[in-house]
Amino acid sequence: MTGVTVLHGLLTRDGALALWAEGPPGPSRARGAHPAAIPAVGESRSVTLLLPSTSAGPLPSPQLGLPARRGRPRLRPWQVPAVLVPFVTDGLADEQAARAAPSLDYLAEICAFAAELVARGRVLPAVRSGSSQIRACWRPVFTGPDATRLAELIARMPPACRAERTRPGDTDGLPAVDTLHVALENLVDGLVRTRLAETGTTLTGAPWLTALSADPDAALSADPDAALSGGLPPAGPGPAAAGDARPVAVDRRLGELDVRPGELDAVADALDEWHAEASSGAAVRVVFRLSHLDDENTDEPDATGTQASTANGADAWLLEFLLQPLDEPSLLVAAADVWRDAVAPLRRWTHRPQERLIAGLGRAARLFGELDAALRMPRPVELVLDTEGAHRFLGQAAVLDQAGFGVLLPAWWREPQRLGLALDVRSPQTAAPVLRDEAADLGTIVGYDWGLSLGGQVLTEVELRELARVKVPLVRLRGRWVYLDPERLRAGLEFLRRGGGTMTAGDALRLVRLLPPEEVPLPVEVRGHGWVADLLSGRLGERLELLDPPVGLTAVLRPYQRRGFSWLVFLDGLGLGACLADDMGLGKTVQLLALLLHRGGGPTLLICPLSVLGNWQREAARFAPALRVRVLHGADRPDPAELSAGADVVLTTYATATRDADALAAVAWDRVVLDEAQHVKNSAAAAARAVRRFPARSRIALTGTPVENRLAELWSIMDFLNPGLLGRAHTFRNRYAVPIERYADEEAAARLRHATRPFLLRRVKSDPAVIGDLPDKRHTRHLCGLTAEQATLYRAVLDDMLLRLQETTETRRKGFVLAAMTKLKQVCNHPAQLLGDSSPLPGRSGKLERLEEILDAALGERESVLCFTQFTRFGGMLVPHLAARFGVPVRYLHGGTSRAARDEMVAAFQADRRPGIFVLSLKAGGTGLNLTAANHVVHVDRWWNPAIEAQATDRAFRIGQDRDVHVHTLVCLGTLEERIDRLIAGKGVLAERVVGNGEGWLTTLSTDELRDLTRLDPEAISD
Repeated sequence: MTGVTVLHGLLTRDGALALWAEGPPGPSRARGAHPAAIPAVGESRSVTLLLPSTSAGPLPSPQLGLPARRGRPRLRPWQVPAVLVPFVTDGLADEQAARAAPSLDYLAEICAFAAELVARGRVLPAVRSGSSQIRACWRPVFTGPDATRLAELIARMPPACRAERTRPGDTDGLPAVDTLHVALENLVDGLVRTRLAETGTTLTGAPWLTALSADPDAALSADPDAALSGGLPPAGPGPAAAGDARPVAVDRRLGELDVRPGELDAVADALDEWHAEASSGAAVRVVFRLSHLDDENTDEPDATGTQASTANGADAWLLEFLLQPLDEPSLLVAAADVWRDAVAPLRRWTHRPQERLIAGLGRAARLFGELDAALRMPRPVELVLDTEGAHRFLGQAAVLDQAGFGVLLPAWWREPQRLGLALDVRSPQTAAPVLRDEAADLGTIVGYDWGLSLGGQVLTEVELRELARVKVPLVRLRGRWVYLDPERLRAGLEFLRRGGGTMTAGDALRLVRLLPPEEVPLPVEVRGHGWVADLLSGRLGERLELLDPPVGLTAVLRPYQRRGFSWLVFLDGLGLGACLADDMGLGKTVQLLALLLHRGGGPTLLICPLSVLGNWQREAARFAPALRVRVLHGADRPDPAELSAGADVVLTTYATATRDADALAAVAWDRVVLDEAQHVKNSAAAAARAVRRFPARSRIALTGTPVENRLAELWSIMDFLNPGLLGRAHTFRNRYAVPIERYADEEAAARLRHATRPFLLRRVKSDPAVIGDLPDKRHTRHLCGLTAEQATLYRAVLDDMLLRLQETTETRRKGFVLAAMTKLKQVCNHPAQLLGDSSPLPGRSGKLERLEEILDAALGERESVLCFTQFTRFGGMLVPHLAARFGVPVRYLHGGTSRAARDEMVAAFQADRRPGIFVLSLKAGGTGLNLTAANHVVHVDRWWNPAIEAQATDRAFRIGQDRDVHVHTLVCLGTLEERIDRLIAGKGVLAERVVGNGEGWLTTLSTDELRDLTRLDPEAISD
C-alpha cells in the first residue's frame, strides 16, 4: 500500500468546505502535527481535528489498507494543513490520484444537494446582522422530501466531517445540525450569485436587494441607515461552482419589500417570516387544475374577460388557479372567488388569500414561465393554453408538485395508454376450435398482419394516417386525449411497413420468439383466435381445454394439476419443449406421470438426482402402476438400448447420464425429461453438455427454481428444451442477462417473459388457485448470542483473516476469504466444530441452546422437526447429542448415505407416528424429498441463498402437508450472519442477484467491506 494517498473532507466551524490529504505515516513532526498529513500546495490553514488515536498516534484511515493497530482508541487533537474550496464534486479524488474517504464523498453529496435546491428555486433572500456588519444573502428552503433528505444527511454525517476542535478541552467536535445548516447556506448563497453573474443578472432597488447579486464579501454596513441609502460595490462574480447555469429568478415579493431608512430590521424580520412560512409550509397553497375545453364552450368569456379560445378552438385547454388548505384537501376555492372576496371557507387558515394567490403564482412562474401571462392581468383566475402549451405544463407538473403546489391532472395522464405492436394471427378455418393435441400441427399455414395498438385497442388505417401527421404528443383519439411518445410512434409506424402475409405456425413461432429487440421497437401483443394465437401469445394456459385424467392414474388431480397435465400434453404433441416450474411440493411428479400414461409411445428417459431416484420409483408404482419403469444405475447396469426396449420409462441419475452419454445418445428416445433441472444450470458443465446430445421427439424440464443464481441458468434450461429459442449464450447475455441483472431493465424483463411464456408454466404456493390446498407457513428469525468462548474464537479467526489479507496476493485472496467465512460460520454454530476436538457440546453455544429450546417445544407438542445444516461434520456431532438430550429417534441423511439407506430412512420417518428429529445436510436433503411428517423446519446455519433454503423448507411445506409449517432460522446476533441476513432480506426482487452462488460473492468485497461485514458487535456476547 506504499504511496497511497487518501483525500479527506471536513466542515469548518464557519461552514466552509476544506480538504486535507493523508498518506502513510512519515517521520516524526512538530508536536501535535498529524504524522501522516501531506503538506498542502498553495494557500492553506492549520486546522485542529479530533481523531481516533492510540498511544502510538492517530489511527490510519481504513482506505490506506494498513494493518489494524492494537489498543483502545480515543479522540485526540491533531493539526492538519487544510485547503478551503468553494465546491466539491464526485471524482475529485480520482483527479488528484487519491482515494476518497467517506468524508469527501459526503461533501460532494451536500454540494450536489445545494445545487439541486438552487436549480429548483428552493431559495429565499435574507438579511443577517452580526456584531460589526450587516449582510444580505440567499438561504435554502427545506420542505417535504428536501427536509427528509436534510435530516438523513445530518444523521449520517461522518464524524471526520465535524472533527474540528472549537476550543481547548473540546472532546465532541462540531454539532452536526448547526454545521450542516451553515455549510448549505454558504453553498446556496455562492451558487445563486454565480448563476446571476453568469447570466448577467443584477438585482436593482434598495441596497440590500442589490447586494444579493453583488460580491458575497461585500458587507452592507454596520449602520442600518447606510445600508438602505448608501452606495455598494458593483456586482461581481461569486465563487466558482459547478452545476446548472440557468438563471435564478427572484420572487416578486422582493419588490414589495422596498423600505425607508431606519427600517432594515423590519426587512430582516419580514424575510425571516417569509422563510419560516416557506419552510414550515403555508397553511394554504396554490393548486392548478388542467382540463380541455369543449368546442361549444370555447367562445364564452370568463369572469375577467378572457376568451377561452385559441387559434384552433378545439385545441383550447384551461389551466385554473385555486387555493387549498393543506389540512383540508377536499376544500378548493377558485381564484375568481378569491378576487370577489368570497373566501369565508378560507378565513380559518388565512386572512390574506389574495396575497397568497399572487405570491404562489409568482413562485410557480419560475418553474412554468407561461404563468407570466396570467400575472400581467390585474386579477388572474386562469390561463388558456393551446395543446402544445398544455403538453409543456404536463411536463412540469411533477416539478410543481415537488415544489409544494397542488396539481390536478386528467385521469388519462395519470394512467397513460401504452403504445405497442399488434400481431394478428389468423388460423385456417378448418382448424379445430378445441385445443386437442391431434388438431395442432406446426406445419399449419396461418395468416398474419402487423398493427399498432394503444391501450390494447388496434388502431385503424385512418387513425394511423392521422397520427403520422401530428406534431404534438397530445392527441385526441376515439373521444379521449392520450399522450404518445413521438419517438415510439415514429418507430412503430416505420415497423408497420413490413406488412403481413402467410407462414407456417412453426415459422410464426420462430418469428415472434426470436425477433431481436433491436428490430422490435415496441412491446408485441399477439391477437387472434385459435391454438396458434394462443400459443404465440402465452394465453394457452388460460384457454387450454382441460383433459380428463388418463386411465390408469390412481391419483386425484387438483384443478391446477389438471391444467398443468393438459398443458404438457399439448406442447408434447407439438414436439415443443416444456418447463414445468411449479413451486416445490405442488405435484410436478404426478402431472408428468399423467402425461406418460396419456401419451404412451416410445420410451422416456427421465434423469434425476440420486437423492430422488427411489422416490420416482415409489411414486410411479403408486400413481401409475401400468407404466413399465426400469432403472439405469449401479456398477452392473445394463446397456441403455437393451433396457429401453421393454420400458416405458428409464430412470437414471445425472452422474450416470454423464458417464453413459455415448450409449444414451444412441437410443431414439420419445422424450427426455430432466427432474430438478437446475442441475444443468451451467451450460458448460459435463451434465448439461451430455443431456443436449440425447435425441428426443420432445423434451421436458421439471424444476421449482428455474433461476437460482443467474439468468444464464434459465438460458441453459430453455436451450435444452428448445435449442435456439433465446439465441446464443452471448446474445442472451447482452439482450437479457446484463440489462436485467445489472440495470433492472423492466423492458428487457418483459421481453424475456414474452419469449419464454409459452414454454414455461410456473405456479407458486401463493397463487389463489393453489393456496387453498396448502397450510400456512410461518417464519421466525431467532437471534442467538455468542458465548465468551465463541466470541474469543470469532475474534481470533477475524484477526487472522485481516492479517493474511495484507500479506497475500490477489490470486490467493479468494481462498483465504472463503476459508475465513467458513470458519466464522463454524464458530457461530459451535466451538467444537471449528476445533474438531470431539469436545462435549452442552453449554458452549448460544445457537445450540436456542435449537434445543425449539426442539423441546416442538417435541412437547408431539411434532417432528427437520434440522438442516450445510456442514456434514456438524450434523454428525448433533445426532448423538440430540438423541441423548431428548430420547427420540434422530435420523441423519447426508451425501454419503446410500440410496437404499436414504429411501428406507425417509419411509421410516414418514411412517413413524412418534415425534422425531431428522437432521439433513442441505445439499443432500434439500431437494426431491417428501417429508410432510414434520411441520417444523430449522435452518441451523445459513447457505445465504434464499432459493436453496426455500427448497429445503419445501420438504415439509408441500402437497400432503395438513398442518401449519413453522420455519425457524437461527442467526447469531452482531456477527456476519446477522448482517448478511439483513442484506438478503432487504433485496427481495432477485435474491440471486445479491448473493451469487454460495459464498463466492464475498470474495469480491474490499478489505474494508469485509472488516465491516464480519466485525463482532459487543451485544453479540451472551451473559
